[in-house]
Amino acid sequence: MNMNDLKNSKAPVSTVTINKNEFDAPTGNIYEAISIASKRAVQINSEIKKELLEKLEEFATYSDSLEEVFENKEQIEVSKFYEKLPKPHALAVNEWLEDKIYYRNTAKDI
Repeated sequence: MNMNDLKNSKAPVSTVTINKNEFDAPTGNIYEAISIASKRAVQINSEIKKELLEKLEEFATYSDSLEEVFENKEQIEVSKFYEKLPKPHALAVNEWLEDKIYYRNTAKDI
């Protein structure tokens, strides 16, 4: 997932009600569908966090004193950008509803 995918995502930024029957249709089990989407949300969150930390590291300024903390304007702008992105759970639910998440039930594969 890259930043263009996040910017162009149709995932809602605010709360949206989703039809339960549409959400659990691929698995037939609402708990399994939620579990799959939540695992994907964790993956998305770790990707976003890694990317954010890499970008903030580019602007980091180090000093000898631990008490001095420099707030860099670029760091603040990057942080604000990431705050405005849709939340990982909204992205995961959107991917699930658009059938973009590959999953398999290993218990049924046996």
